[in-house]
Amino acid sequence: MSDPQEQAKNLSEALENGREVVAKVRDEVAKRVVGQTATVEGLLIALLSGGHVLMEGVPGLGKTLLVRTLAETLGLTFKRVQCTPDLMPADILGTTLLSNDPNKERRLEFQPGPIFTHILLADEVNRATPKTQSALLEAMQEAGVTVAGERRALEPPFFVMATQNPIEMEGTFPLPEAQLDRFLLKLQVEAPSLDELSAIVDRTTGGQETELQAVARREDILELRRLVREILLPEPVKSYALRLVRATDPANEEAPETVRRFVRHGASPRGAQSIVLAAKVRAALNGRPNASFDDVRQMARPTLRHRIVLSFEGMAEGATGDSLVDEVLNAVAEMDEKLAKEATAVA
Repeated sequence: MSDPQEQAKNLSEALENGREVVAKVRDEVAKRVVGQTATVEGLLIALLSGGHVLMEGVPGLGKTLLVRTLAETLGLTFKRVQCTPDLMPADILGTTLLSNDPNKERRLEFQPGPIFTHILLADEVNRATPKTQSALLEAMQEAGVTVAGERRALEPPFFVMATQNPIEMEGTFPLPEAQLDRFLLKLQVEAPSLDELSAIVDRTTGGQETELQAVARREDILELRRLVREILLPEPVKSYALRLVRATDPANEEAPETVRRFVRHGASPRGAQSIVLAAKVRAALNGRPNASFDDVRQMARPTLRHRIVLSFEGMAEGATGDSLVDEVLNAVAEMDEKLAKEATAVA
């Protein structure tokens, strides 16, 4: 059995190498994308967690540009699907066609759809019908598709970033809660500041186009995905994360009054998995071999905001996922009474 100190040293060295790769990616993305620092970090956290992202924001904020730029800097393949009501599952997954081979014999040949890529942008996913949404989200969950009875795996890292427009509801099919739960994070894309808007105009109305380089490889991403699983999760931090998730349930005694009034269903166990894994990745990106209370707090909003189902009273009162997560953060102490007493006794 290897020495734990040696293991910790090796992990720290590997994390430092990973941080250098991520820093290069951020710098390269910043050459083309102005601002959106929090969004970039969220995308990287989801990618390294092995999860997927739902991004919400009004049109024109550069969501497509951001994802395409990220794919270029990571050296990964990228495809985009514009979701519309007439989009069929076969338009995403692919289909089997009858074709002629060089010997003029007819045979069935599979034509892969855009889902066979490393990074897929599903633009305005809530405009696709529930049948098409289900086909996409099944691929996200299973990392593979079944076409004509044959199972076809998707090459890792497979990462889906879906967008939805929060201001235009006509002709849309909102994602059911069970499908929203499949997304590791939900990111809110904010409008740029005045200085950022000025920089955007300067970059996009000039004659020079920014050339980007691939500063990472597919193997780097897969190695970082493996490393983040080794990040330590201290028992008090784990307990804090789990109690936050439980406090989103209106039936839980630790839930704040606003949650009991305004929430119909709280976050599922997948929410607990998401907040813990995202906290581990955040710790890794900051060069720490263990997750902290602050990592959990910072990842609470993006991992839980879309997993809280409002009641009719909550919708009428204008409650939001973010406001309720903030209430939970204020109500739940970092250390529960049992752990606090144990820590005091040890001290």
